[in-house]
Amino acid sequence: MDHEAPTMTDPGHDLITITRRPDTVFVSGQGAWLTDEGGKRHLDLVQGWAVNSLGHSPALITQALLAQSQRLLNPSPAYYNRPLLDLAGRLVDSSCFDRVFLASSGAEANEGAVKLARRWGSSMRSGANEIIGFEQAFHGRTLAMMSASGKPGWGEIYPPMPGGFVKARLNDIASVERAITPLTAAVMIEFVQGEAGVVVADPGFVRELRALTAERGVLLIADEVQTGIGRCGHAFAYEHFGIEPDVMTLAKGLGGGVPLAALLCKEAFNCFLPGDQGGTFCGNPLMAAVGLAVVNEVCREEFLAGVRERAAQLSAGLQAVAHDHGLVGERGLGLLRALVLPSDVAGEVVAAAQALEPVGLLLNAPRPHLIRLMPALNISAAEMDEGLALLRRALREVLG
Repeated sequence: MDHEAPTMTDPGHDLITITRRPDTVFVSGQGAWLTDEGGKRHLDLVQGWAVNSLGHSPALITQALLAQSQRLLNPSPAYYNRPLLDLAGRLVDSSCFDRVFLASSGAEANEGAVKLARRWGSSMRSGANEIIGFEQAFHGRTLAMMSASGKPGWGEIYPPMPGGFVKARLNDIASVERAITPLTAAVMIEFVQGEAGVVVADPGFVRELRALTAERGVLLIADEVQTGIGRCGHAFAYEHFGIEPDVMTLAKGLGGGVPLAALLCKEAFNCFLPGDQGGTFCGNPLMAAVGLAVVNEVCREEFLAGVRERAAQLSAGLQAVAHDHGLVGERGLGLLRALVLPSDVAGEVVAAAQALEPVGLLLNAPRPHLIRLMPALNISAAEMDEGLALLRRALREVLG
């Protein structure tokens, strides 16, 4: 495969090429705003792909990092530490789960969920090890999670790929029924498929899926890496659907900007044996202290009510934008939303938005005809209105 030779004007010339980035280099951020090396401010509606729950550089995280860094960084995962225990307890108290394993990334948490399901299947389902996922799903970038994902073409990038992953179709319960066999250990679902373009699972389908997995005696794993910790207007997206999964994974918003993830399960599935699972940085007190501060803030009912208010404002605003510009429409759940364009110009809209003057707007295009918006959960009403106004300007430049 041919690659463009780096040039000295390319700020990433020392980096291994993994993606195409604009030349902008950001140097600071506060709340909903990022500032680049030239001093230009950008209203950020990407927020690290739904990572920055409380926006850029919130004082709450700064204080947690400073205080914990002066106490204890990493005693090793062979020992307990207080932030590890406190965050695990807070997550248990806030959810329907009984046990927690802390990790560093969503892919690591999801891989842990697959390990847990296979360990459980080996003893409780006569060696069952297959995981049913869904077409267009995204679970991470390790080899196993690429196999678990339903992203088209991923099976051909790094052959041979790990096996044991079967695909069904979202919102098609018959496809799940056909996929379940005696080898099935679990079904793994994103309630909102973010990388697929913010595709929301039908509530009726989710309830049918919960009933089916319970009836067939297989685990239901909820990948809430992007939807968890307030993103959808509740502490966890499963609350929106009125069901309880057996296993759940979290990352992104859990750390509010630092690398932190979690695997949660009901007591009945707490089946790892000593040595089965671990990791050098899993449960380190520095990251756990930040996670505890974030969860304590975001999972307050008053805060979540504010998320739902801003979500209603964003949805209504996007509907108005779609109407005025003759677009297809908008969709999503909470503050994870997509604007559907009439043609494959999403990349042009993203570029035009960032180039706006005097301030730019940061957007994401997960598909050629889709704009994804993932603002900070505490974005103000005024900032939301400003973002919608900037979006209109970018659409006018591209669509006329």
